[in-house]
Amino acid sequence: MARALKYNPELRKRAVRLVMESRADYPHEAAAIRSVAAKLGITSTESLRKWVRQAAIDGGVRAGKTSEEIAEIKSLKKEVAELRRANQILKSASAFFAQSWTANPGADRAHGPAPRVVQSRADLPRAVGTRGEGRSVELLRDPQPSAVEADGRVSRGS
Repeated sequence: MARALKYNPELRKRAVRLVMESRADYPHEAAAIRSVAAKLGITSTESLRKWVRQAAIDGGVRAGKTSEEIAEIKSLKKEVAELRRANQILKSASAFFAQSWTANPGADRAHGPAPRVVQSRADLPRAVGTRGEGRSVELLRDPQPSAVEADGRVSRGS
């Protein structure tokens, strides 16, 4: 957050104008700056000296970067910093997704692994535990076959 300006722009313009007008009345510019600063209540003569220098640059009297150029450079630096942050985020995300893709190329990490299609018993996962170790899980077959009675009732084998 930018700090608040201690002196408003109108006071700055007035102070610079007074220094320019009163230069001839003093032996050197520093004396004119001290006098105008005291009259207008500007506590830092160095601030007034910088304002005068910048006004001379903006007016084309002195060589240097104008206020508009300084503002443009500042905004461009801010934009470059923002783009570098965004680029770093994209690089990190790209590395993350590349790592997860090389670890398991068949899986879509955003939505979990692809569903397995069971076409035969060979596609079923192997059973885990003491009873069915090494055998296909019997998901497709009823462990107790049912028999249909003559009256239509279903009975389980015993």
